[in-house]
Amino acid sequence: MARSKEFDVETVLTKAMMLFWSQGYEKTSMQDLIESMGIHRRSLYDTYGNKQTLFLKALERYLERLKTRVPDMTDSSTPVKPIIRRLFELAIIREEDEPKGCLLINTAIEIAIHEENIGQLVRNQFEKNEKLLEALVKRGQSTGEISSQMDSAVLAHYLHNAWSGLRVTVKTTDDLEKLYSIVDSTLRLLD
Repeated sequence: MARSKEFDVETVLTKAMMLFWSQGYEKTSMQDLIESMGIHRRSLYDTYGNKQTLFLKALERYLERLKTRVPDMTDSSTPVKPIIRRLFELAIIREEDEPKGCLLINTAIEIAIHEENIGQLVRNQFEKNEKLLEALVKRGQSTGEISSQMDSAVLAHYLHNAWSGLRVTVKTTDDLEKLYSIVDSTLRLLD
């Protein structure tokens, strides 16, 4: 008869996510994970597999968490510019217990090029983000809210690049005035 878990799988996965987010993949040892998650080594391997599998699950948890903070983009009556602004502001605003920056961007910089399956997850998410931005830009262009002088795909690529850069910059400064001025300058391109 199988033993029931003596811990909440989702709670300890969140703890792993927070540790990877604050320390990075390479710097986080299995011992760090065991201590942070508050479980035994055997339980970690039995439940999550190896470090890379646990990291992928933690990164997926992070992406799910982000979705809950993103504004509703399906409501076509909502103006587009405030939605795009909110996406950028989410890079700046963080919960008190959250590390600075973005786990997805950290992953892209640290290990995506060395680990194919992690890199594929990052590339897929970047592609989804660009498609989301392109759909928002197209909608804004169709209503006249966003200038049609630039191709929607090109503008989406630019916005995604700027959004990614902002998520790196927030790790280097606490100067909110500077960060919000970057958002303002970037979004002026939509006029």
